[in-house]
Amino acid sequence: MNERRIGAYGGTFDPVHNGHVEIARAVACNFKLDELLIIPAHRPPHKTEHVISDAYHRYAMAVLATIDEPRIRVSTIELDAPDKPYSFQTVERLREIYGARARLYFVMGADSFEEISTWREPQRLIASANIVVVTRPGSEIKTSHVPVQFRSSISDLRGQAKSERMPSDEEDAGAYKIYLTDYVNLDVSSTEIRRMARDGENIRGLVPPRVADYVEKYELYRR
Repeated sequence: MNERRIGAYGGTFDPVHNGHVEIARAVACNFKLDELLIIPAHRPPHKTEHVISDAYHRYAMAVLATIDEPRIRVSTIELDAPDKPYSFQTVERLREIYGARARLYFVMGADSFEEISTWREPQRLIASANIVVVTRPGSEIKTSHVPVQFRSSISDLRGQAKSERMPSDEEDAGAYKIYLTDYVNLDVSSTEIRRMARDGENIRGLVPPRVADYVEKYELYRR
């Protein structure tokens, strides 16, 4: 039986925007994933400076944003376990669900990757799944903070021709790696979208149409 290839893309998604969707599509395609899970966080341990929207709204918007994407599914794995908010715990639960043979790909932005040494049990996370780091073309990314024992596992796929942006089957079948990618060049910020919505500005074009409709219907970010 061939091993399943499962992606896990966590975040607050407050709100989910076009950049999130494009990243999910690109990673699912380039890593030949059977399924990519969008995983809204209940309350990220490292984001305590602002009040985030109710989990129901963030989950609903993520579903609306990806409803036409056959390989993308929204998971409640973190919403259902608020007592286990850390990424290494999420990966361990995914391993229990999908089995030892599954290839897991944990997706994160470059900013999160550069802060990974401040996360809970970062080495445990890196040792338990492939890490897919997404950044915009031309952006710099630091790797000096990566623990020494994992630096040889870094595979830089940035700046390559589209046909070469996929890891080779031989490379991808070995030990877990940290992949640096630059598939998507969209400069979209959930923080800026919330501000625009709060000020009554038009957010269409920055978020999927169904998400824009949802934000307007429930007057999210207005108060």
